[in-house]
Amino acid sequence: MNKARTVHIKVGARILSIVFVLLFFILACRFVYIQVTKSVEGQVLTTLAEDKWEKERVIEASRGQILDRNSEIIAKDVPTYSMYAIIKKSYSKNSPKPLHVDDPHDAAVKLAPLIGMEVSEIERRLTPKSEDDFQVEFGPNGRNIDHLLMEKIAALKIPGINFRREKKRLYPNGVFASHVIGFALPDDEGKLVGNMGVEKTFDSILQGQDGFVSFQSDRKGFKLPDPKEMVTSPINGKDVYLTIDQKIQTFLETALSDAFNQYEPENMIGIVADAKTGEILAMATRPSFDPNTRKITNYLNDAISSRYEPGSTMKVFTLAAAIDAGVFNGHEEYQSGSYRISEKDKPIRDHNKSGWGKITYLEGVQRSSNVAFAKLVNEKLGTDKFLDYLQRFGFDKPTGIDLPNEVAGNILYRYPIEKITTAFGQGTSITPIQQIQAATAISNGGKMMKPFIIKKIVDPKTGEVIKEQQPTVVNEPIKAETAQEVLNILETVVSSDAGTGKAYRIDGYEIAGKTGTAQIADPKTEQYMTGHGNNIFSFLGFVPKDDPQLIMYVSVKQPKIKITELGSEPISYVFKTVIKNSLHYLNIVPLEEKSKSKPIAENGIEVPNIIGKSLDSVKTELINIGTHPVSIGSSIKVIEQLPVPNTRVLPGELVVLKTEGKIVMPDMTGWSLRDILKITELMSLKPNIIGSGYVSNQNIKPGTEVKEGDYLVVELKPPYQEEEQIDEQNEVFNFTTKEDQEIFELMKNVQD
Repeated sequence: MNKARTVHIKVGARILSIVFVLLFFILACRFVYIQVTKSVEGQVLTTLAEDKWEKERVIEASRGQILDRNSEIIAKDVPTYSMYAIIKKSYSKNSPKPLHVDDPHDAAVKLAPLIGMEVSEIERRLTPKSEDDFQVEFGPNGRNIDHLLMEKIAALKIPGINFRREKKRLYPNGVFASHVIGFALPDDEGKLVGNMGVEKTFDSILQGQDGFVSFQSDRKGFKLPDPKEMVTSPINGKDVYLTIDQKIQTFLETALSDAFNQYEPENMIGIVADAKTGEILAMATRPSFDPNTRKITNYLNDAISSRYEPGSTMKVFTLAAAIDAGVFNGHEEYQSGSYRISEKDKPIRDHNKSGWGKITYLEGVQRSSNVAFAKLVNEKLGTDKFLDYLQRFGFDKPTGIDLPNEVAGNILYRYPIEKITTAFGQGTSITPIQQIQAATAISNGGKMMKPFIIKKIVDPKTGEVIKEQQPTVVNEPIKAETAQEVLNILETVVSSDAGTGKAYRIDGYEIAGKTGTAQIADPKTEQYMTGHGNNIFSFLGFVPKDDPQLIMYVSVKQPKIKITELGSEPISYVFKTVIKNSLHYLNIVPLEEKSKSKPIAENGIEVPNIIGKSLDSVKTELINIGTHPVSIGSSIKVIEQLPVPNTRVLPGELVVLKTEGKIVMPDMTGWSLRDILKITELMSLKPNIIGSGYVSNQNIKPGTEVKEGDYLVVELKPPYQEEEQIDEQNEVFNFTTKEDQEIFELMKNVQD
């Protein structure tokens, strides 16, 4: 038995030895194979190593700015922050200090008053539910944190609390051409994407192209010392300059808001255009919204996206057609009151149903007689010829303005009565922007100009103009002499005692224009609404009459007016306020001032070119012409200025002068946001604006030397509001790792 057992043991030992030898041989062969081929299962080991050790970070491109015709900023990117917390305990392993939130309750107590969350909710988020929980965020309360709040939180030095730098879109003017500009919001990946208006239409141009930085790291992801780095710089978005004039737009916004608040209409529309070029100088609607907060009730830009019966403003173009065709005789008389084109059709009536007896066609225009225009088309011009003129004026197609969601007019021309009612603006529906385009033929010697709102697109890095829009003649529907005669007649609509436009007179200026009162179809009954104020009231005006520089269209739908008030009251208030201020701003002097060579102060002040001059002399010069100069350099030679030379400004406006030498921060207490942006542009600072109103605090003390790329944090408060002191601190970031800090600095330097 012992001998047999010994034999079995020896056999087993031999078998095990053979197995071990075979395993060793297989492993040795495998090792040699890997050494030679440097691959495993088709995967190249060097590639796997690079994938493991090589990291890449995106460097976001800056979205392009939107500016007005005078380079005033309308939309720009500003820095913002999102807060997150590391809660995994093992993340602090081998670290001399905790890198995770080690005391959730203490952290919650400190954070709650700063971010507006309950202590219990923050503590719940910061307490890990399992060992796998690594990172948490704080929802809306932890996003869009401004620079000053980020500094306050970072100063608490709570372990594990970190910040991710992001961007948001700032619209410094608030409610300002909001349906024209639109807004941009971050998508799921944090990329700003345009919504509505210019932001949407030119999103691909404003976006730019992201860059990246790649680097090598150790097995924990930490950046290695002196790694091989590759940086692809981002290509920032292009700047879009509008034809909008910030001052005229502000005049329009203010006047519309005043009228909207007083009369509470369903909506209001206002457009101001250059009468010679078709450039849109101002465009606004009510209700509107602040693109910073986006409380939007109407997503359509009614100036281009809503068509409706224009009412008597259409008579401008019917009159032009009749004059151009040679069938209008202002001295010929007709019977006013009512007119029937056939036995089966209802009679067409004047707004004064009994009429004014037998009057001339000129008086018919002045009194806005429907009968006069019905007879002109039906008996003199002819409906076929009239349709031809309507199409020449472009009422059958969109204007092609560079904004989204424009609609075309709808010319109702099926039945004989529709052809006649179109003559005085009933039945056929058109858009306000179509009326502006057609009106340019009246103001521009018969040449009809395409309305446009994009002036140019510029590369912000090189200053190269990528695209520049030029005025475009789209048609010549009438002759030059026709246009002048129309203006002469429309001037009497305002100046004549019989005219419906008396409310639109402005002392010292000849105004040509036409009032409109359109009926509104009730969607329930499909009948026209009745009752005081249930109309769309409008006015289309040309200023000044002899050589129009501005065209303005204003409309209001269903204002809440008293029985003693006229529908023209909110419209005339808006028109006169905007036009009078705009005429002064553009230095278009009244008739009695034309012989005087020296403009009065209200006409605006032209800023001279002072670049290269001595600071002492130019300050005196600027003060003498009525502006307020502020210098930001240590030398006496001016090298830059804002506003730029030859810009017109209002009396008392700030003119910032940059000189040679080191740049120092001025005291900005009481400054407006517009003035702050002048400083940040000339100093190349990164602004972070808190609140609204005027400057109450600034993080960089007056007299401090500043460098390009520094952060400027300013707090704005409304006038007379009690001010609170804010501690000034240096910028503090609480980075999870040294590697995070190094990458942040590298990315920031590349973006700069």
